[in-house]
Amino acid sequence: MDLNTVTEIARPQTREQLPAWSAGDAWLGGGTWLFSEPQTHLRRLIDLTELKWPALTLSETDLSIAATCTVAELGALACPPQWQAAPLINQCCRAFLASFKVWKTATVGGNLCLSLPAGPMIALTAALNGVCTIWKADGSEQKINVADFVTGDRSNVLQAGDLLRQIDIPLSTLTGRATFRQISLTPQGRSAALLIGRLSADGALRLTVTASTARPVQLSFDAIPQADKLRDAILHRIPDALYHNDVHGKPAWRKHMTLRLAEQIRAELQGT
Repeated sequence: MDLNTVTEIARPQTREQLPAWSAGDAWLGGGTWLFSEPQTHLRRLIDLTELKWPALTLSETDLSIAATCTVAELGALACPPQWQAAPLINQCCRAFLASFKVWKTATVGGNLCLSLPAGPMIALTAALNGVCTIWKADGSEQKINVADFVTGDRSNVLQAGDLLRQIDIPLSTLTGRATFRQISLTPQGRSAALLIGRLSADGALRLTVTASTARPVQLSFDAIPQADKLRDAILHRIPDALYHNDVHGKPAWRKHMTLRLAEQIRAELQGT
């Protein structure tokens, strides 16, 4: 879709060249959502591609995912065999149910910043204990867990002029066992519930609930719990008002599927 109210495109190459933020500005990464519907309030796009951030950077301790990394680039990552949780990457990429055109253009950072409950990159990076680095409009930096970055349906911690720079994934979270469950109301529909269970080296379980809830919810257990303890924890931690309600699923159904998928994850990780 043409954005016919836009009169300027800025193409900074360094952080120092980022223009001062003003009303009518928007960051341009992949643009798959930005160009999908009218944006009559926009006057200027700030193109992030000329910053040339490396899509994926591997260090001794972390996998850094640039906000401008595309879904296709992330999905093509060659993972070492010791990364038992590596299948989550492809599973979450495919939860987009998008065409190859969208895969090659949509960005990981854009998915987080749009902050839809069904955002699969939110689920992936939250489940892997991802930490966001935010370039604040005042020139400072902020680090925050992905699970805390998203605060609700299409809402997050970003203030005007803030820019998501990258998401850092601790390599230790990729070496443990992990299990993925996702369901949609229709075969090609948006995720109505997307849950990930991950075991750490000491046997602790971290369950990440997304899509069924307006924001990510994480539950931690010292060990794999019994079925009734897991169910009680979910009922206690997720109030009915937090379950998302739209055409892709009613809250009561999303709650039911959350409990069902969580039990499937528990049973699989326990080996039963």
